[in-house]
Amino acid sequence: MFEKLRKIRQEKNIKVKEIAEKIGLKTEGAYYKKENGTVPFTLEEGRIISNLLEMPIEEIFFENELS
Repeated sequence: MFEKLRKIRQEKNIKVKEIAEKIGLKTEGAYYKKENGTVPFTLEEGRIISNLLEMPIEEIFFENELS
C-alpha cells in the first residue's frame, strides 16, 4: 500500500528500527504492519515521518493526481 514510503525510506537510508522508535512503536514488525497498510498510520505518526524524511506529508502519503 505504501510502496512510495518504503522507496523514500530506503533511498534516504533510514532503517525501520529508527522510524519505529521515532513514532513510539516497540518492534520493527509493528512498523512493517503500518508500512504494508495492514495497520493505519495516525496523523501524528505521519507528521513525525514527514519531519524525519524532510518531506511534505502529502508527498509521502498521498497520490499526486496531477501526474
